[in-house]
Amino acid sequence: MKKKEKSRSQLIKELVHITDEELSDEELIHALIAQKVTVSDSDGGRTFGQRAADGVAKFAGSWSFIFSFLAGMCVWMVINVLMGAKAFDSYPFILLNLVLSCIAAVQAPLIMMSQNRQEAKDRERAENDYKVNLKNEIVIDDLHLKLDQIIRNQKSITDELKSLKSQMNMPTDNGTKN
Repeated sequence: MKKKEKSRSQLIKELVHITDEELSDEELIHALIAQKVTVSDSDGGRTFGQRAADGVAKFAGSWSFIFSFLAGMCVWMVINVLMGAKAFDSYPFILLNLVLSCIAAVQAPLIMMSQNRQEAKDRERAENDYKVNLKNEIVIDDLHLKLDQIIRNQKSITDELKSLKSQMNMPTDNGTKN
């Protein structure tokens, strides 16, 4: 991870340096500001399988699923215990175990697919945040440089005014002031 961050940081520095040599500071900042940040459509372009995986993951990760699942298991067990010898799944509940295993076998990959898609969205958001932060850093740095230049100019003007003022108050050759 460090190696990837280091190479990305180095690449960005090189690109900014190359771009800085080709463009003026103002042109570079305007180019960065004009660059759009990627905005992805959260629901557009998803397949039926992706929508189903997201729906299963959303439902399977809720309290309503847990309570309904527990209620279904309890009903299954109570019915089979009350039916006694005619039960379709008597006490060790082997059929119930098979059903639970099948549900887990299908549900786990669907949840993983949804998590992978969410991870890709998070990665894209992080990349966008990085771009925005980089833009802001460059703009703030430019503003800082401009503010420093304004301060230097103001100091220079102040020094010039002091110099002019002292020249106006200078004594003439005969020792009297104008």
